[in-house]
Parts: sequence; structure tokens; C-alpha cells
Amino acid sequence: MSEFSHRVVIAVFPEVDLLDVTGPAEVFTLANRESGGRARYEVRLAGPGRAGEAVATSAGVRLVTDVGFADVGTGVDTLLVPGAVDPHADGPQPRIDRHVVDWIKDTAPHARRIASVCVGAHLLAAAGLLDGRAATTHWSTAARLAADHPEVTVDPDPIFIRSGRVWTGAGISACLDLALALVAEDHGEDLALAVARHLVVYLKRQGGQSQFSVPLSRPPASRRDIDELRRYIADHLDADLSAATLAARMCLSERHFARVFTQETGTTPAAYVEALRVEAARRLLETTDQPLDGIAENTGLGSVETLHRAFRRQIATSPAAYRRRFRTTTP
Repeated sequence: MSEFSHRVVIAVFPEVDLLDVTGPAEVFTLANRESGGRARYEVRLAGPGRAGEAVATSAGVRLVTDVGFADVGTGVDTLLVPGAVDPHADGPQPRIDRHVVDWIKDTAPHARRIASVCVGAHLLAAAGLLDGRAATTHWSTAARLAADHPEVTVDPDPIFIRSGRVWTGAGISACLDLALALVAEDHGEDLALAVARHLVVYLKRQGGQSQFSVPLSRPPASRRDIDELRRYIADHLDADLSAATLAARMCLSERHFARVFTQETGTTPAAYVEALRVEAARRLLETTDQPLDGIAENTGLGSVETLHRAFRRQIATSPAAYRRRFRTTTP
């Protein structure tokens, strides 16, 4: 019987994102260490050439493969597919290597589970493994994934998504969250938490959490005064942020202000303010013991009833349910 029960095969190929490979590998290795060897992960790097060949990553660091694609065989527990972008393209452009795609098609049926990291989801989609499934990827290429593969339900927001035995993860550092979730599935959350502590990261930044905050999800406005107002809103969530008050601050009529703000941000003033307040409430639910009425007051939502309604509109859950799932501190 093999010393290892979880054979993790990570694909490597030219221009692969370095952290997509080394991040999960470190998580699995630390799981072995933190469990006293009981986790029994074996991480193997597989590349298009022969074993021992060096593959240049996007960071310029070269990785040496343990096995060639042709010699991986059938004993794969977890097939992990990182991503690569074309460094010469205008904007983020996932690289689709047909040789890699064909190898994924051949190998996936023999793996217990398959996971992609970042734009590796584009490779899984090209191999037909995401058809009829929900999936995520780096937010900057999500629209491209949806356009190229309409049979895939693409959600650009979550950190990761599990659909049966197929997992897809969001961009770059989310590879750690995904790998921790795989460890938790195999060995329970106590071991995953021990690994997360060693890495000095949150364990419970789970799949349903957003890849980015409200300010990051909105592009900079072309008008400097609108960007300044957005900073003011973020810093004064417990103040009166009604459209009338914000319009007066901008020295504009309320109607003209609403039109300009929506044109610059893609959303109405009221919706933008509510989204920021809900985001602030989410952080407090994750990290404090504050009661709901205190959170509602501190974030400008005013009452527990308003807090509940805003959560239902923004993230389709209740504050209490969100806290139970994503709490990162011990009461």
C-alpha cells in the first residue's frame, strides 16, 4: 500500500502563474506536517515534457516537474489546474494550450476530484468539464469565460465554487482558500484551521464571500468630485447619506446629482450607499460580537429590520446566517 492516500497532481506549463502552483502545494505540505503525517498528501508537478524538465513560470522562476503528462497514470486523487495569461495580450487573456486541454480531458475521468485556480477555469471549460456547472474564475476574465462557454454558469463574485467533484477558484491568493477547503473536506476543519493559522490567513474566507469590496468593484469615475464623494461616503457610513444630502454636498440639484452619479458609477446613490453599508456590516459580523442593533446603528442602516432587508437584497441571506458561516473570531 502506498505511503500516500491523497495524490495531488498539479499541472505546470509555460507562463503558469507561480502562486497558483506553490500556494496549494504549500497548503497540502503543511497539512501533512500539522497532522503528524496523517493527512498523507503527495504533491506531484506534471508537465508536458519528461520528468525533471524545468518549466518557466510567469514570474520567471523555473519549476522542475516530477512527472510528464504522459506518465501521470490513473491513480490521481486531486487534479489541480492552475492558469496562465498571455503576457503580450492587451488586457488579461487566458492562455489555452490545446496539449494541456487534451491531457486534462484524458486525466480527469481518473481523478476523484478536479480543481482549477484562477484562470485555470478556462482550461477546464475548454476540456468540457464545466458544462452545465456553476463556476468562478478571476474577476477580470469572468466575462470572457461566460462569452466563450455559454453552457457554463459563471459567477464572478465568490472565492470558490464547488459543483459536485469539480471545484473552481478565484484569482491569485484565493488558491489558498480553495486548498484549505479541500483539506477541510478530506480531514475536517480543525486541520484546515491549523494550516490557516500557520499561513497567517483566515480559514473562514469561504466560497460565498466576494472576491473584492464595493470600492474595488467600481471603476474610478472620470469626475474627480465623484471619486471624492465616494471616499466621503465610505468614511461616513453612519451619517445622513440620502440623495438630497449628497446632492447638497455636491452643490447640485437632486435630480442632476442622481443622473451624474449613476452615469459615473453605474449604480444609483441609494444602491451604492446600501452596498457599502452592507459590506461594513459583513466585516463586523465576521470579526466582532456586536449585536445586530449595534451593527445596524454603526453602519448607518439604522434598525435591525433595515439590516435584514438590505442583506436579503444584497447577498440573499440573513445577518445571523452570514455570521454563523463566516465568523472569524471566537465569541
